[in-house]
Amino acid sequence: MEKKSLTAEGISSAGCVDFLAERIRSGITGRTAAKDVAALRTFFRFLSVTGIRRNNPVSLLESPARGMRLPRVLSKEQVEEILKTIKTDTPEGVRDRALFEIIYSCGLRISEAVSLSVNDVRFNEKIVIVCGKGGKERMVPFGPYSDYWLKHYIKEARPKLSSRLSGNFLFLGKKGKPLTRKTAWDRFHALTIQSGIPAKIHTLRHSFATHLLAGGADLRSVQELLGHADISTTQIYTHIENSALQMYHSEFFDDNGGWKDDFDG
Repeated sequence: MEKKSLTAEGISSAGCVDFLAERIRSGITGRTAAKDVAALRTFFRFLSVTGIRRNNPVSLLESPARGMRLPRVLSKEQVEEILKTIKTDTPEGVRDRALFEIIYSCGLRISEAVSLSVNDVRFNEKIVIVCGKGGKERMVPFGPYSDYWLKHYIKEARPKLSSRLSGNFLFLGKKGKPLTRKTAWDRFHALTIQSGIPAKIHTLRHSFATHLLAGGADLRSVQELLGHADISTTQIYTHIENSALQMYHSEFFDDNGGWKDDFDG
């Protein structure tokens, strides 16, 4: 790009467009370009307010499309590695194992998980009643690992954490109060550091959805399990690269197309 002598006071709208065009040609993403436009708008708005300029040269400039950002997904082995990092020799450790098992096994949002009551877990049917966005309830099945750790937690660990402040909440934190999202985030973050696998709690939900689709579940069923109001929200999981889906498929299915016994989606 040819170097030009430009000043904040004198640059025109065309000059700003040339700058952004050169940035895009250099290979930045639509998301980064959109941030550039937002930064320029704020900068020139400041110059206008302070009297350095009379106008904002990018006020009418439209932001470029940000593009679709695919969610980060963990393999089954990575999920297992994170969960195995949890030390279950304390009531808090058993709680954490039960919490993160049910989040992955059911694809729950963290807000949904910490809002669960003891009565929401139906062990006979192996389902959990989840209250999602907008107060909409859905029933989601859980696997044998969640079944084991939830039973262990409710029978052995929860009574040791419980107090008069506990009510009927399933997962309890300090002094028996309902577990907060922040505490859950902090606990999971510590696990990712210990395991060396970077992830967020919501990554478990993304992984749940992707593993189901890779295993042959139809999009509408995954939508219902996730509690998405619009199927277009669920469709983002179909954009995971085919190679990754094929890898997950071979991991969960045998050569005859049947479920492998150790799958706990």
